[in-house]
Amino acid sequence: VQLQASGGGLVQAGGSLRLSCAASGRTFSSYTMGWFRQAPGKEREFVASISGSGRQTFYADSVKGRFAISRDNAKNTVYLQLNNLKPEDTAVYYCVAGHSIIVLSTRPEYWGQGTQVTVSS
Repeated sequence: VQLQASGGGLVQAGGSLRLSCAASGRTFSSYTMGWFRQAPGKEREFVASISGSGRQTFYADSVKGRFAISRDNAKNTVYLQLNNLKPEDTAVYYCVAGHSIIVLSTRPEYWGQGTQVTVSS
């Protein structure tokens, strides 16, 4: 599966952004989808994931209550709504995919290119 992320940008603290990730292929609904991020000088970290049906979602503690992941299987697209952004959310955000929602948080099978999110204070 090929993944194309978009929607990053520069936003002030407290603002919002919505990231999108379009996936290729005809079996999108069979994939667990998610997002990772990598801040400057730090390792990539898990942000959120969503099951193929969309019924299950998981979030990193650092984004719970502020970020929301969703998907539209008819459009082969997964979204990440980022609200109440903080400067520490500044990172390159990567769309990921896999077949297990449990494994995805540590070992995604597929990675898209990143999209930069910068939050100014």
